[in-house]
Amino acid sequence: MKVGALIRFAPGQHRPSGSASRNALLWVCLAILPGLWVIADTGGVGAQNNYAIWGELRIRGDADAPSGATIILYKSGGSEVGRQSISSGGRYRFTNLSAGEYDVTVEIEEKEIARGRIPILERSLSPFYGFRQDFDFEWKSKSGGANPKVISASDAYTRSAANQSLFHKAEHAVSNKKYDEAIKLLQLILDNDKADFQVWSLLGTVYLVQEKFDDAEKAYTSAIAVKPAYSLALLNLAKLRVSKKRFEEAIEPLTRVVEQEPPSGEGNLLLGECYLQLKKGSKAVVYLNEAARLGKAEAHLRLGWLYDAAGMKDKAAVEYQEFLKKKPDYPDRKRLEQYISANRKV
Repeated sequence: MKVGALIRFAPGQHRPSGSASRNALLWVCLAILPGLWVIADTGGVGAQNNYAIWGELRIRGDADAPSGATIILYKSGGSEVGRQSISSGGRYRFTNLSAGEYDVTVEIEEKEIARGRIPILERSLSPFYGFRQDFDFEWKSKSGGANPKVISASDAYTRSAANQSLFHKAEHAVSNKKYDEAIKLLQLILDNDKADFQVWSLLGTVYLVQEKFDDAEKAYTSAIAVKPAYSLALLNLAKLRVSKKRFEEAIEPLTRVVEQEPPSGEGNLLLGECYLQLKKGSKAVVYLNEAARLGKAEAHLRLGWLYDAAGMKDKAAVEYQEFLKKKPDYPDRKRLEQYISANRKV
């Protein structure tokens, strides 16, 4: 079966190759939620090859909608790094990556229907080291000739040809770690068009890499002022504030993230953590439970800690057990197993 694709792309991303758009029997409508510049994962300082690219896949639509897709990661130049087949609602993850440019592609029925470009910067800001690219599809039959509707608001910004050229140059400068040059190019774009929320967000991340935290916060805030529901900037702004232990200030952008569709496991996890740090456990448990429902294994760990602190050791043991199911290679597994054995009620 051939597949046709009607796709909105974030600037800097590539269109699918091949003949998939011709003689289509189906339409696929895709809003790529740009993972470019999402500082998404947390972890300690490690080896140079300690980057990750990950994201979630959602396919919604009629009865003919596929149940999943194959996610393939390529290094710049075309060499395949790896591939993973995942179901709708699942998550892919590629780890132990070095700095450089990567393409994340989505294949359905052996046809490439989407591709996202992710330049990974040499990490200078610990502990953030991950890059996220979500794919959100609505699958509809072509019958009736109606144009399909994007179910998620696209985060792509339509800019002039001149500004688009500057944007590509800025991306190239960032991928080559020429951050000062990238900042000048991004500021040129904003001199021409201050409504370009995607440029504001990228500028914020470049400042963040340079550890210019005040400038980064101003840039993310400017992106949100233009596009209040821009989850990319909201999440990165919140993470910046959390990294500075400004938990109360991180709650507002995170609350806006978790109120959006599709649900954000990461947003719920971070919001729950903020409430934990503020000693508001009753609020924290709501968001941690939602994060756990959305597949965030770390939420079970934090819930276990919360229940243990409250003396609810049986409930803590249940959460630790659920965590180990999702993270069987957890380094401190033996200690958790001992806790479960001592406290889990039959």
